[in-house]
Amino acid sequence: MQRGWVVSPDYRAVINAVKDARTRAGISQRELARRLGKPPSFVNKIEQLERRLDVLEFIAIVEAMGSPADELLRRVRSALPDTIKL
Repeated sequence: MQRGWVVSPDYRAVINAVKDARTRAGISQRELARRLGKPPSFVNKIEQLERRLDVLEFIAIVEAMGSPADELLRRVRSALPDTIKL
């Protein structure tokens, strides 16, 4: 069952940026999950929009990929509209 926040273009932009960063880094979902100490389904559910990503998870995921979280967050923010609707 998809929830309203999942189909939001703004939320999808965040997840697409995380997924794109992972693939550009050449890291599989399985490897990212291993780095996080989580099962592969953890990463898969986030990327498939079945699970919401919170800010602490965002930071941990991006840093596990070897990138500074603030850089990706700036890229995400620039892709979003000036006003975000919840």
